[in-house]
Order: sequence, then C-alpha cells, then structure tokens
Amino acid sequence: MDSRLLRYFVAVAEELNFARAAERLGMSPPPLSRAIRQLETELGVTLLERTTHRVTLTAAGTVLLPEARFALEALEAAGRRARRAAAEPGLVLAVKADGDGGLLEPVLARYAAEPGAVPVAVRLCDWQEQPRLLRRGEADAALVHEPFDRTGLDTETLAAEPRVVALAATSPLAARDSLALADLGLRPGELHRYIDEIRGQGRDLAQLLTLVGLGSVAPVLPASVAARYPRPGVVYRPLVDAPPCVLAIAWPQQSRSRATAALVRAAVAVTETGAEAVRERGHSLAHLG
Repeated sequence: MDSRLLRYFVAVAEELNFARAAERLGMSPPPLSRAIRQLETELGVTLLERTTHRVTLTAAGTVLLPEARFALEALEAAGRRARRAAAEPGLVLAVKADGDGGLLEPVLARYAAEPGAVPVAVRLCDWQEQPRLLRRGEADAALVHEPFDRTGLDTETLAAEPRVVALAATSPLAARDSLALADLGLRPGELHRYIDEIRGQGRDLAQLLTLVGLGSVAPVLPASVAARYPRPGVVYRPLVDAPPCVLAIAWPQQSRSRATAALVRAAVAVTETGAEAVRERGHSLAHLG
C-alpha cells in the first residue's frame, strides 16, 4: 500500500473536507479525490461518503484512520532510528526524572557489563512522554509507570510497589499512621485522574514536594519516593487501599535491535535479583525470630 495514499486519506479523514485537506497537503482537490478513489479501489471498500455538502467516514474508514496514522508514524520513526544510528551508534533510554523507582543506575550498570553493550544515552522527559518518544523513533526503550498508551509497544513489568500520600507535616491527616482513598475524597477508579491533576501543578518532583510543604497539594506517589526524597515539613503516609504503582520497561514492537533486547533483559534481571534479595532478607529475619 502506497504510504502517499495513506497520508492523503488521513488528511481528508481529519479535515472531512477535500478543499481544506488539499490545501493542507499543498495540492488541488481533483487529484486528491482521484487518489482517495485509487486507495478505495485497492482496498475494495468505500472509505468516505461524499455529498455536495459533507464528507463522512464509513465504518471501514473509521477503522482505517487510526491504523493509517500508526503506519505513517511507524515509517517516520524507522527513518529517525536509522538516521540516529548512523549519526551516533547507541541506545536512547527515556525516563521521567525521579520516575525510575531507583532502578536506572542498576539497570545501566547491569547492561554495561554485557558483552557487546553499546553506549546508552538517558533522555529525561515529561510525565507520560515516553510512549510518544518510542513511537516517534526518538527513543529505543523507556522506563514508564502504568497506565500508559501501549499502542505499538511491547512491555515487560519490572516492579510493583505500594503507594503513599505526601502531606504537609501540619496537615491533620499527618497524625494518622495510614490513609485510605476516601480520606482524600476519592472513590475507587478515580486515583489515576487525581494523580494526573496533581502532577499538572508542578514541573518536577522537587516543585511538587515544595507545594506539599506549603499545604497546597497532597500527591499520591510510589513508596520508593518516601525513602529517596525526605523533605523537612513533608511526611509520607501509606495509602492502604490504592492499587500498586507498576513500573515497566517498554520498547517499539517493530524493534529488531539486539542491543535493545539486551537492555530489556538487563532491566528484568536487575528486578529479579532485587526481588530475590528481598525474599532472602525475609527468610533471614524469620530465622532470627
């Protein structure tokens, strides 16, 4: 299938107007209309219903639109990865600053010890930006917290940890040993919306914790944050009925990079080693008891 025809179809499907789509593509409407007819003939389906007053997507067109967007994005991503590989061989790992659960350095060290390891550049990014960077070919792998858009991605779960609430030390809730969703005015199913709303109030964790100390926000965070980022005036309390915070490593489905596969294996090995160490400490403590 000609990618040019797919690009024409996406423009018309998004504009639902041949004149506007043609202007967007830098061409005139008649050849654009012929190109869409050609695509419909190749596929054997009608993609667009046309009248003198409107253009609408058929059921087939509605199905094709997201697939066409993904296919075009994948082609562009392949080109970016090829240019990046030619310019500076190595891998790019996308990570949200302070969003690696303490795994970034151990994973990089484990991978660097592998035979044939290539340099890894860490790209720091915004909340939930990692999937977009992977699909655009700007990163080879990413550490990302669920939930996220998995379209076109493969993933491997690395860790699941409890959640805590960060509170100002002066908050009445800080006197409690633990909290529940209801204490934050939340019902089951509302947690991720709440997390996203709070995240929008600070560019990074440092800013967010400053707001916590001022009593402005009470974010829900992975439990590892409490150990890694103690702050005067801020306390952390377990959120006992919240689902765990799941960290995964993600990479493009179409990737055939051995280096990327080795990096994923190193990440999984680090978490498996850590889990085994936790179990061994638990057994040792049990024997002491």
